[in-house]
Amino acid sequence: MGTIRTIIFGLSLALSSHSAHAEWALNLSPGVTEVSRSVYDLHMTIFWICVAIGVVVFGVMFWSIFHHRKSRGAEAHHFHEHTLVEVAWTIVPLGILIAMAVPATATLVKMYDSSEADLDVQITGYQWKWRYTYLDQDLDFFSNLTTPQEQIGNQQAKGEHYLLEVDRHLVLPTDTKIRLLLTANDVIHSWWVPALAVKKDAVPGFINEAWTRIDEPGIYRGQCAELCGKDHGFMPIVVEAVPPEQFQQWLAEVKAEKLAEAAAAEKSWTLDELMTQGEQVYLRACAACHQPTGTGVPPAFPALKGSPIALGDVGTHIDIVLNGRPATAMQAFRDQLSASELAAVITYERNAWGNSTGEAVSPSQIAEMLAGNADTVGEGAQ
Repeated sequence: MGTIRTIIFGLSLALSSHSAHAEWALNLSPGVTEVSRSVYDLHMTIFWICVAIGVVVFGVMFWSIFHHRKSRGAEAHHFHEHTLVEVAWTIVPLGILIAMAVPATATLVKMYDSSEADLDVQITGYQWKWRYTYLDQDLDFFSNLTTPQEQIGNQQAKGEHYLLEVDRHLVLPTDTKIRLLLTANDVIHSWWVPALAVKKDAVPGFINEAWTRIDEPGIYRGQCAELCGKDHGFMPIVVEAVPPEQFQQWLAEVKAEKLAEAAAAEKSWTLDELMTQGEQVYLRACAACHQPTGTGVPPAFPALKGSPIALGDVGTHIDIVLNGRPATAMQAFRDQLSASELAAVITYERNAWGNSTGEAVSPSQIAEMLAGNADTVGEGAQ
């Protein structure tokens, strides 16, 4: 009885709470694009057709059961063929299917028409982040989850956008046709933003196309919708739609930041500066596999704390971070992080959690290596 009372109390509490009521939304949302509204209208059209079919079929069935019940002395007719009935149950469903196929086909044709786009963006899925490349704009960056580890570990209250926060938004102009080219670097991912009515698989070795034209400025969130590994649920998408003139301003600012990053690699960094930035980079890009404490999840994700890699030859350490390790989950980070970020995170791994090698890797040395001067591997340690 105690268990039953607990269940009843829990259900009554859930039904009486406002937050629980908010989660009872069962329908699609119209979205903020012409295609998303077309999808919503198609969904509602098919829904009401199904409702009408259900009402008619169940209405006839219940009427027949009631008026031909045994207590009224009804007797079943015995016949084997009825041409009119057979024609009716062939023609009527065919007509219904045609009525459903016409608007569905029109919507699908619209969804797949990615021609005459004003902006092309390549989206590449990684475990577990997204890479956005603005083609013809000389702009490329990664978007990573930024929900604090304390919230994930239930050490803090969950934020408003728990597991839907990223460090860099995909910024797109409104009233502009944008073609999205989707692929993946490792396994199959799926880029899904409900408000845009875009859900397309990102498959390694293939390019899939989608497109969107966003009508309203705002921030629209989504997630990877393909089971892609242990951190599948930590791969959010944030699209920020802004007016075209604001988008151009954003482009100029981001390109200026890229130039500043390149200049930062030329300055001299102290060990403390590298450690401070390295911790931030590590928590953003490495902690998902190797854990914030550097203990890893062996054997798939080895520990860095006390690791022979972090305590051994610095050249080998740099090579692994830059180029990854084939046939393992260790990715190549040479294209994911700037020279200063790479130098900082390698320095951090060699001096955090009690490793304390005292070695600092120079960002300028990493920049030379990224430029192709591989002969200097390992010379950047001070």
